[in-house]
Amino acid sequence: MHISNSLNVDLDTYGFPQGYFLIKNVATNRFLDVASDQVKDDTKIILWPQKETSLVEDMRQPEADNQAKNWYYVIGVPVMHPFPNAFSHPLPRFTYDAKTGQILVAFATDPSYPTEPDLSTTMSLWKNKTYVLSALPLRKPRTIIDDASEVLTSAISMPFTLLTGRSAAPATPEAVFNSGDIDLREDEILETERSEEGEVDDSPERLRQVRVLGLTKEDTLAMGEKAKARQQWVMLPLRRTRKGTGF
Repeated sequence: MHISNSLNVDLDTYGFPQGYFLIKNVATNRFLDVASDQVKDDTKIILWPQKETSLVEDMRQPEADNQAKNWYYVIGVPVMHPFPNAFSHPLPRFTYDAKTGQILVAFATDPSYPTEPDLSTTMSLWKNKTYVLSALPLRKPRTIIDDASEVLTSAISMPFTLLTGRSAAPATPEAVFNSGDIDLREDEILETERSEEGEVDDSPERLRQVRVLGLTKEDTLAMGEKAKARQQWVMLPLRRTRKGTGF
């Protein structure tokens, strides 16, 4: 996706505030952060609860700086062939759209970096998508009550087999998949294929994952409100001094 100036953003900041700022996800109320307070190249970007409530630079705890300040080193990556590839490629460009609250991502090449691309399809399909930064929901772990419910359900069906002498028909792969017995990780579920259960974000875990989603126009039109909220972000600039009290 090519980012033009149709968004009316400052091309020096690409819609982001100047100076230091926090980036909060609307749906999760968590902030962009780095995993394990790391600063090395290839550190994973995550969502984490706010570490420091003050927005005044001099009043913030130093350990909270990785949510708002320069916590990375610029490292040159050598060009590796065939170029581009997953390790060596042009850097994407991030743009903040204040009207929609979305963080848009523009790639110079297909972000899937296919090893043997089909030029008749790959060269055009990825360009027709809009790439946005999104939080991923996380369901709470299954409990003993959940497992007990499944056991009771199985126990109810067993007497039928004993009385009739007929065993249950073997399950087909399609039936097993549709029954929900196969649990996919949250990062394996396409945003447009989330069920109502997949939209639940009730885990007590503090950590949430983020991902760049490639969406078609049809995907965007079919998206629910919860999915839209996961793609919305708020910028909270830091101040150098406290605001005046008027006294």
